[in-house]
Amino acid sequence: MDTTYYDHGTQTERWERARMFFDAKDYAAAARVLDGLVEEVPEQTGPRLLLARSYYHSAQLGRAEGELRVIVERDPVEHYARLMLGRTLQRQGRHEEAEPHLRLASALAGDFEEN
Repeated sequence: MDTTYYDHGTQTERWERARMFFDAKDYAAAARVLDGLVEEVPEQTGPRLLLARSYYHSAQLGRAEGELRVIVERDPVEHYARLMLGRTLQRQGRHEEAEPHLRLASALAGDFEEN
């Protein structure tokens, strides 16, 4: 497959292109753009999180899980990545494994149950 369009431009241009694809709900195209971008800037959370979200919305749950695990390993208090990881695991039918991530995401977001 020719990926020239997806790889063309500066990092900023590709980030903006990926956001446009994501906003247009073309998650597979967003993932194609973001895949190369994440390889170039693996330390940045933003592109990796959007890549994980693109994978999630395009039902590439194993890939989404992999990206989300990288994020939470690097930044254990990244609450949105925890939430997404929990939801990704739920969507795969792994509810028990999802629960700790969802509880932690809720606590990190300040959502505490009132007694």
